[in-house]
Amino acid sequence: MPEKEPLRRLDTGSLRRGVAHLVRADPDLGGVVRRNGSPPLWARRPGIATLVRIILEQQVSLASGQAIFHRLENHLGEVTPEAIIICGASDLRRLGLTRQKAAYCVAVAEQVRAGELNLRRVARAPVMTARQELQRVKGIGPWTADVYLLMALRRPDVWPTGDVALLNSLQHLRGLPRRPTVEEAAEETLRWAPWRAVAARILWHGYLSGDLRGKR
Repeated sequence: MPEKEPLRRLDTGSLRRGVAHLVRADPDLGGVVRRNGSPPLWARRPGIATLVRIILEQQVSLASGQAIFHRLENHLGEVTPEAIIICGASDLRRLGLTRQKAAYCVAVAEQVRAGELNLRRVARAPVMTARQELQRVKGIGPWTADVYLLMALRRPDVWPTGDVALLNSLQHLRGLPRRPTVEEAAEETLRWAPWRAVAARILWHGYLSGDLRGKR
């Protein structure tokens, strides 16, 4: 049953409600939950550290992105705009960041410090506005913005655009002959509104558990 008022932020209780709704509404998702259990909340703290971490996770394995972020965190002590700017792109590259990602991290830090990207304002904004604010910054595309909205801001109805693991999981879930396009996935996932972020967590959980890999 839809929320009486729009749900702004997932917590453990609303995650359980969302899972229960999707299990009833979609037998395929229900099977994933029965085989693997309910997914974690996977909450991250809002702020520049999480945004930088998501940038580092772009187009690499989760383990690789986490390893580089922890190296950065250990070097800086605390991931703040000032620390990133002082470190500079050249030192970031010595920590294992690519030239492109080092430039992205510095760009984000400069915009946050200058107030051009106000992450508190982003946290209060509607989804579409928040996504647009984030994507004004070089290096923050649809996937990065959506994952920040899903994990840091815990918005309940966000689908991470272009996430390869989710596209592969969706192919396996529906028994499709090929991986769906971004547009096809967006259309398919409309049926999961207003719990698309919960559906994404179910599919990620199934994928990481090895249940949603490859073809049927």
